[in-house]
Amino acid sequence: MTKINFTNKKFKLLENSKNGEADSKTVFEYAQKEDVVTANYQGGAIRTGNIIARLEGHQLYMVYQCLTMNNELKSGKATADITFTEDNKMKLLLHWEWLKTPGHSGKSEYIEI
Repeated sequence: MTKINFTNKKFKLLENSKNGEADSKTVFEYAQKEDVVTANYQGGAIRTGNIIARLEGHQLYMVYQCLTMNNELKSGKATADITFTEDNKMKLLLHWEWLKTPGHSGKSEYIEI
């Protein structure tokens, strides 16, 4: 089993649902201390954003917030399933929902770069 460590890892979007804000220009920079995982992100439609998450096994339980290029503040929650590619790069499959607009949910897939 591969040990999960998010320290100094960067991710980019592979696929996103239509209600998502991240795009191919958004870069996520992660850090980890024990079971606490954090990230800052920006680029594309996102001016700035951050994530705080709890790592449990091969899942992240996260909350996130961002300021979009349209000056809209948004926040949400997600569960991310963590897998690995054949060349040992992490992939994240997020099942997410915006908090301000319940029902506006989707899936996003990210890969380590």
